[in-house]
Amino acid sequence: MNIKPDYHEFRISVPQGFENVFTHFYFAENGSEAPVTKTLLPTYQTILLFCFGESATISTREKTIIDVDKCMVFGPVRQAFEYTLPAGCSILVANFKDDAFFRFFGKVSLEQSVKHPDELLKDNCFTDLWYQLKELHSAAEQVNHILAFCRPYLQYQDTTSKLLSSFDNDFLNPIKIIAEQTQQTERNIQRKQKEQFGYSLKELNRYKRFLKAIKIIEDKIEKLDSVKWFDIIHECGYYDQSQLIHDFKHFINISPAQYLKFQQEICNPKSK
Repeated sequence: MNIKPDYHEFRISVPQGFENVFTHFYFAENGSEAPVTKTLLPTYQTILLFCFGESATISTREKTIIDVDKCMVFGPVRQAFEYTLPAGCSILVANFKDDAFFRFFGKVSLEQSVKHPDELLKDNCFTDLWYQLKELHSAAEQVNHILAFCRPYLQYQDTTSKLLSSFDNDFLNPIKIIAEQTQQTERNIQRKQKEQFGYSLKELNRYKRFLKAIKIIEDKIEKLDSVKWFDIIHECGYYDQSQLIHDFKHFINISPAQYLKFQQEICNPKSK
């Protein structure tokens, strides 16, 4: 898709001290006269999205359309979806890292009174934050304001969560290793992973395997090499071709061959 010349987007890096809270911030603004639709690939991150001007829309795979008037929290993002910015719309997105969103809201005081969900809409702290951000004049100012806002609420990451976040060995069972290191049961580590991160390690490993396949395809396209599917199946640890196809359908709803053709047309339009 050709992005209109009046459509602007960029990433904002995370300052020191917040590297284990956010991966990055993202800003986009549609100053053209036509709506712009883009695709967000799965990230396994929880996202906080602020919308200014006209309402943005999110379209799920099942064709459910959600309007984002001011702000919305969703994720972890497990599948690709489309979002549309109409003319005069801008968005600012905070991408939470690992268990950071849980560390904001995971522990609720038992002394708090229980309210009807509709009543809680009036107490949405992010809506109040949206009104504050709306008065600022640049994305950089808005990001700094979000960082200042979140600082008092953020809880420290405990030892188990740190180990889960930093574990990087595809040949070992992280649940078993971390359970031994922390003298906990494997069931307790699994529960904590699911509760605080929003996904299981099995899901995450599947996603990493898919990303590895994507990276190999993109490298082959960049070097103008032919893509050999059975090499990808073997290198990424898939059982067979059907499992590879299933993962592509699950994460981005297209086949590997369709993805390859799309990338070739985008990155090297003269090649056939």
